[in-house]
Amino acid sequence: MNETNTLRIAGIMRESIVDGPGIRFAIFCQGCPHNCPDCHNPETHDFEGGTDVTIDRLLKEIDKNKLLKGVTFSGGEPTCQAEGFAALGEEVKKRGLTITLFSGYTYEQLMERSKSEQALSRLLELTDLLIDGPFVKDKKDLTLAFRGSSNQRLIDMNKTRSAGRIVLWDEGR
Repeated sequence: MNETNTLRIAGIMRESIVDGPGIRFAIFCQGCPHNCPDCHNPETHDFEGGTDVTIDRLLKEIDKNKLLKGVTFSGGEPTCQAEGFAALGEEVKKRGLTITLFSGYTYEQLMERSKSEQALSRLLELTDLLIDGPFVKDKKDLTLAFRGSSNQRLIDMNKTRSAGRIVLWDEGR
């Protein structure tokens, strides 16, 4: 698999309102090292599962819907395919769409990794909303917007970059 032109995915949802703000095209990547107990998408854990899909094919599907507000990279763990998701993210941004990134890693862990992983750094720069942290069964809360457990944060990455500190996303907007 060519990491810049192809992604290994578990599936897509062409119109989602639960995977980030607005109508979104959600891509569920294949492969996750976290194996969170009671994960919502356990079928995405196996790195050998799923299907290889070209970025061009995904973009053609995204381009079909002019009502989209953005694209969501979910999982599995999208940062395990940071190079491919960064390449896709650059094209998504050219279309004026926002990017929501789900990660089982915390913001702090991702920032530390991004110091030595250029593709991850690029992916985080393209991200508008980061939903971080592993799903924790004991903190499960189905009333939360876009996430499954109360330890997970909605981080406004644009405001976070400007402020130089974590700024949580305002759910009311």
